[in-house]
Order: sequence, then structure tokens, then C-alpha cells
Amino acid sequence: MAFGGARGLGPRWELPRGAVALFLLLLSAAATPEPPGAACSQNTNRTCEECLRNVSCLWCHTNKACLDYPVSRILPPSSLCKLSSARWGVCWVNFEALIITLSVVGGAVLLAVAVCCCCCCCRRKKSRKPDKSEEKAAREREERRIRQEERRAEMKSRHDEIRKKYGLFKEENPYARFENN
Repeated sequence: MAFGGARGLGPRWELPRGAVALFLLLLSAAATPEPPGAACSQNTNRTCEECLRNVSCLWCHTNKACLDYPVSRILPPSSLCKLSSARWGVCWVNFEALIITLSVVGGAVLLAVAVCCCCCCCRRKKSRKPDKSEEKAAREREERRIRQEERRAEMKSRHDEIRKKYGLFKEENPYARFENN
């Protein structure tokens, strides 16, 4: 049968790929880039918005300079522009706030994943191994069942003895011999 046929849903990787494509489409529509030949230094002493239209540019708020983003490093060096005044992508977020926010969000996500993993592991341990009260109740039920069977067997043997004593012991039907001959 072909993959994603009449049996069920399509492959799982379609949704994330579609979401990524939609995100890239919206990102490209929102950030109308400048022509590829335009240098970032042309936007110096202009506005932050004009500078950041080109995604390869970095806006330094202190000296109102539009600089080429140093792609060889993750963060721009302090000799180029201080992190508190560097802007990239949007003008209202500086690199310091971006780093702090991403660190807090990343830590919260990691903490949430760790808590979920711990909860799942603890729940799995509980379901695998019955707790002490359940074990005790099951053991008591089994002991009661065994005692009841012993008493039932004891009472049956007593009743059989009494029947033998008074000649009331249940034997096979004595007339059954005559019927079979």
C-alpha cells in the first residue's frame, strides 16, 4: 500500500515542514530586504528600521551606525558595538535583552522537559510495581481464600464421618447395578 494512502493520516513530517515554510514566507514578507549589492554602511546616520531591512546588517544605537554583522562570530564583539546598544532583526530588542530572554526561556523549557520526564518515570514505576497496601490486601485475600478452602474440606470430612456413622453415606445408587444388567 502506498504511504499515506487510504489507511490513515499522511506522513508525520509534513506538518513541521509546512510550518517552517510558512514561517519563512512570513519572515521574507515582513523583512523586505534591500538589493543584494547594498552595503550596510550606506544606512549609517539613518534610522534603525532602514538599516535592519537588510538582514545582514547590525544597528549600533549609540553612534547610529549601520554595520555588517560579523557572521564569523555569534555575538558582535564589544569593539564593534556594545551588546546593550546593538540591534539585529528588530529595533526594539537589544542583544543583552535577547540573550537574557533566550536564556530564561531555554532554561524554562529544559526545566519543563525534566519535570515531565520525572513525572512520566515516577508514574511508570508506580504502575509497574503495586504499592505496599495493594500487596498487603492481595496477600490477605489469598490467606482468607486458603483458610476458607481448608475449613470447607474439614467440614466435608466431618459430615462424611457422621454420615458413615449413621449409615447415611452417599454411595452410588444401589439400583443402578440392576439397571445396567
